Amino acid sequence: MKPSPRLSLNNGVLIDQLGLGLYKVPAADAPSLVSMALGAGYRRFDTAAMYGNETGVARGLSSAFGTEGGSGGSGEAAPGLRREDVFITTKVWNDDQGYDRTLRAFDTSMVNLGLDYVDLYLIHWPCARRGLFTETYRALETLYREGKVRAVGVCNFQPKHLDLLLQKAEVVPAVNQIELHPWLQQHELSQKHKDLGILTEAWSPLGRGQVLADPVVVALASEHGRTPAQIVLRWHIQLGNLTVPKASSEARIRENLHVFGFELSPRDMAALAELDRGHRTGSHPDNVN
Repeated sequence: MKPSPRLSLNNGVLIDQLGLGLYKVPAADAPSLVSMALGAGYRRFDTAAMYGNETGVARGLSSAFGTEGGSGGSGEAAPGLRREDVFITTKVWNDDQGYDRTLRAFDTSMVNLGLDYVDLYLIHWPCARRGLFTETYRALETLYREGKVRAVGVCNFQPKHLDLLLQKAEVVPAVNQIELHPWLQQHELSQKHKDLGILTEAWSPLGRGQVLADPVVVALASEHGRTPAQIVLRWHIQLGNLTVPKASSEARIRENLHVFGFELSPRDMAALAELDRGHRTGSHPDNVN
């Protein structure tokens, strides 16, 4: 199985294009899933304070780093990995926005993850009506300057939020993690990212499974001898998106990573581009505060 290619963030830090998303993964299940994913070849994991599973992620990582408190599950982690071999993202939750509260929330996440630093720290939602995201981002910049995070970024920021942020920010976000899939392609926002040197990262890259039943996706899967999920993930890869699909079984973990040995043709990509219908499976950022 080919490993995930790496992309360069705007500060030169390399990031695997495909990682494992841990949204709605119970803390008790996280150790075995992380361990299985490491054994399958994953090196990037996306969690958040709100997910409540940072401690479970820590236990899964410990089985690879050779420290105490390993998963003890059936998943076989790749032993002997070093900290620098894996890329960990976590996020500050809405309730902890503000400069001082963000710094305290980060310290809590570090304890939960059992790490000396995280690779990418993100603001989970702009929560624009609260008016705190520029102050919150200033805390992220402090952490970045102190070497406690290797890169900083945001989630769910719309163009207007990025414009407001960049009026005061000293560090351009490395990533904006947004809902993106064939039914919600967000062309204007993705183009703004390219103009600013921000990588687009797709959450809900499969449209919470809804997109997988689309007749175009099903037909392409049959044509390529792949699953619908692999077709959609390959579409993300060829667009240059970062993505973190969730998986809750070893079979699906391996299936999602097995997307680097084939290519979609220009005709295939054009057919998928036609599926955009502005359909969200999650909340609109303007409605989250």
